[in-house]
Amino acid sequence: MKKGKSYHDEQNKANIQKMRLVLETLPHFCRQFFRGITEQTSTRTRLAYAYDLRVFFEYMEKNNSICQQTAITDYPLDILDQIKREDIEEYLEYISLYEKDGREISNDERGKSRKLATLRSFYNFFYRNEMIKTNPAGLVPMPKQHDKEIVRLDIDEVVILLNQVEEGTSLTAAQRRYHAKTKVRDVALLTLLLGTGIRVSECVGLNINDLDFKNNGMKIVRKGGFEAVIYFGDEVQNALVDYLEKRSLTTASPGHEEALFLSLQNRRITVRSVENIVKKYAATVTPLKNITPHKLRSTYGTSLYRETGDIYLVADVLGHKDVNTTRKHYAAIDEDRRRMAARAVKLREE
Repeated sequence: MKKGKSYHDEQNKANIQKMRLVLETLPHFCRQFFRGITEQTSTRTRLAYAYDLRVFFEYMEKNNSICQQTAITDYPLDILDQIKREDIEEYLEYISLYEKDGREISNDERGKSRKLATLRSFYNFFYRNEMIKTNPAGLVPMPKQHDKEIVRLDIDEVVILLNQVEEGTSLTAAQRRYHAKTKVRDVALLTLLLGTGIRVSECVGLNINDLDFKNNGMKIVRKGGFEAVIYFGDEVQNALVDYLEKRSLTTASPGHEEALFLSLQNRRITVRSVENIVKKYAATVTPLKNITPHKLRSTYGTSLYRETGDIYLVADVLGHKDVNTTRKHYAAIDEDRRRMAARAVKLREE
């Protein structure tokens, strides 16, 4: 990582490089699709589309008699008109469970929906531009998705979790050996996630100079690449100040001098590392709940909604573009509030 380049610049660069490698395995006309959606999508989204298309064309090459006749990279554009609705439905059934490179891969209803959404965008692009005659992907209904239970920490569990991060008493002997070195960082990390609801990618991308203690604010880069300022309370401020005192005594690896959170190798901490840190401490608090950084984000959103009752504020702070996304996640709390209303009014004195 070269000094001066932001974490997000580096991520975009890495995604572009991966994208070029994937494109070499896809039909040539795919390049036109990706050029056409560049302005509306992030590099991460386009890379995910490319991976999905590779799975689709590899399936077609093995299972469709017309596609079997030509190498994937030599497919002409009009081969899309040769693929029928039934082919796509059979593909969605196939990706429920398949093997690749010795690995077993499965897709639940959400995974299938994402891959079908990729195909719909892909076909729509060429169909709208009158480059193909048919649009079979648009004829396939989206898989029905069942609502997943929203997992979050209860108020007492948040207290226990932060106490465990500070004390480490329930960690294994091996984990305790590193605890003294990472305790202050981990307290700051989890307090920040729980106290602001930022995404893990937004957290690992933070630089020291993104923090403004005068206004208790920080500049983050949201999904889609736009910047936003998020404000934090005194508990978060105190945890960050304590960490920055320790951080100032650490010599970061070249190219990582600006990063706020460092790994034990003194490099910018990764998303995977944060996920492992959260998993490690959460397992000591509530083993029955699969707590991830995103669940800490849900915990913050729940607390904020309960305190304010303002769904639009929660949507804005969490960075949801559509308030209906927020409403879907916190509908259960509305149900709790309605139950409270039913108990609040007494018609007769007991």
